[in-house]
Amino acid sequence: MSTEQPCRHERSHIVDSAFYGHRYSTAASRRIFCDRCRFQRWLDVEAALALEQAALGIIPADAARKIAEAAKVERLDLGAVRAEIRRTSHSLVGLLRVFQASVPDGAGEFVHYGATTQDIQDTAQSLEMRDVVDAMEHELLAIVTRLADLAETHAETVALGRTHAQPALPIGFGLKIAGWMDEILRSGDRLRALRPRVLTAELFGGVGTMAGFGDQAIDLLRGFSTRLGLSAAPLAWHVARDRIAEFVSTLAIVAGTMGRIADEVRLLARPEFGEVEEEWRLGRVGSSTMPHKRNPEACEQTVMLARLSAGTVGVALAAMSGDHERDSRSLRLEWACVPEVSHYTLAACDITRLIVDGLKVHPDRLLENTKVVAGQIVTERLMLALGKHIGKQTAHEHVYELSQESRSSGTPLEDLIRQNGVAQHLSEEELTGIFDVSSYLGHSAELTMYTVAQARAWAAETRRLLGKPVKETALAHH
Repeated sequence: MSTEQPCRHERSHIVDSAFYGHRYSTAASRRIFCDRCRFQRWLDVEAALALEQAALGIIPADAARKIAEAAKVERLDLGAVRAEIRRTSHSLVGLLRVFQASVPDGAGEFVHYGATTQDIQDTAQSLEMRDVVDAMEHELLAIVTRLADLAETHAETVALGRTHAQPALPIGFGLKIAGWMDEILRSGDRLRALRPRVLTAELFGGVGTMAGFGDQAIDLLRGFSTRLGLSAAPLAWHVARDRIAEFVSTLAIVAGTMGRIADEVRLLARPEFGEVEEEWRLGRVGSSTMPHKRNPEACEQTVMLARLSAGTVGVALAAMSGDHERDSRSLRLEWACVPEVSHYTLAACDITRLIVDGLKVHPDRLLENTKVVAGQIVTERLMLALGKHIGKQTAHEHVYELSQESRSSGTPLEDLIRQNGVAQHLSEEELTGIFDVSSYLGHSAELTMYTVAQARAWAAETRRLLGKPVKETALAHH
C-alpha cells in the first residue's frame, strides 16, 4: 500500500489495535473514550443545559423537551459532523450545527443557549473522568479483596526480607502483601477525595462572567450540575487546569503501584527464588525459539503500562499553563493525556487483578530461601542480644567482624560465634533461639492483620458507595 493512501480501517494507535489493544486498554476505557461516546456526552450536557434552562423559564419548556429527545448520537449524520468540523476548524460547532438541524420545529435555536464551547467540553470531560474513577474503584476493590485474603493466609508464612536486593531480615510474607494493599488503599482514598474537587461542571460563558445567563446564572449552574451528578465549580476553570493535572497524576500513582506489585512478583518468580509465580495455562507461549519458557508476560506488561502512565503526567502539568481567560492549548493536550492515562491505568489494574487472582505462593521455597542465608539474617537479633551484656556499639563491631568472616570463608556464623569468646555472654538456649529465623518475624502478623482489617473496611465502604446512584454520590454544590 502506498504511504500516501489513507488506511481505510483508520486504526493507528496501539490502544485501538484489534490485535494488541486489549493489553493497553480495557473494554471500559474504550467505551468511555470512543468518538461516538464523546459526542453523546456533549449532547447529554447540552440536553441537561436546555432542561435546566427550561425549568428556570430561560427557554421554552417544549423546546427543551425536543432538544433532549433529539440528543441521541445515532440520530445524527456523523459524516456531516466530520465535514463541518473540517470546514469550520472548530471542535464543537460542527456537531452543534448538525444537531440543531435535527431538532424539529425550530427548537434547535435554543441549543447551547448562552454557553461557550469549553463549558460543554470541560463538563463532558468531567463525566468521562467520573466513569474512569468508577471503573477504577471496581478494579481496586477486586484487587484489595483478593490481596486481603492472601495476606491473611500468609500472615505468619516465613519469608526473606530483602533490602538493596540483598538478604536483610526474616518477615512474614503477608507483611509484603499488606504493603501492597496499604499503598492501594491510599490511592483509593485519593480517588474518593478527588471526586468533589475534580469532577466538576463548568457553565460560566465566554470569559467566566456568566453574563449570557442573566440573573439566574447561579441557580442555573446549581441545577445543571445536579442533573449531571457533578459538583458545581465556584469559578470558571477554563484555564485553571489543576483539576485535570490532579486526575492524571492520581491515575499515574495508581498505575505505579500496580507496576511495583507486578515487578515484585516478576522478581520473586525467578527460578533462583521460586517464591511465587504467575498463573500459567497450556497454550501460552513464552518464546518462539525456546519452548520451555514461561515468561512473566503479565507482570512485564503491567510495569510497561505504569511507565506509560507516568509519561502522561508531564503533559498534564504542561497543560496548566494557559493565557488569560481561555486557551485551547491546554484543552487539546488533555484530550490526549486524559484518555491515555485512563487506558493505561485501567489496563494495568485489570492485568494486576488477573495476576493476584492466579498468584501461586510457595511457602516451602520462602522458608528454604531464609534458611540458606540464616546466618546473615539473624545478625540484628544476635547484636541486640549481645548488646545487653557488652553494649550495642561493641556488639555491632563483634558481629560485623564475625559475619563478614563468615561471608568470606563460608564458615557458618553460628560456628564462628560459638568459637569466639563473646559467646560466653549467651546461653546455649539463647544461641539456638537466635538462629531460628522463624521466631524473629517481629510484629509481621499483627501489622498484616491490622492492614487486612483496614482493607476490608475500605472495601465494604467502597461497595456501599459504588452501589449508590450517581446523583447521590455527587458532593458539595455551589
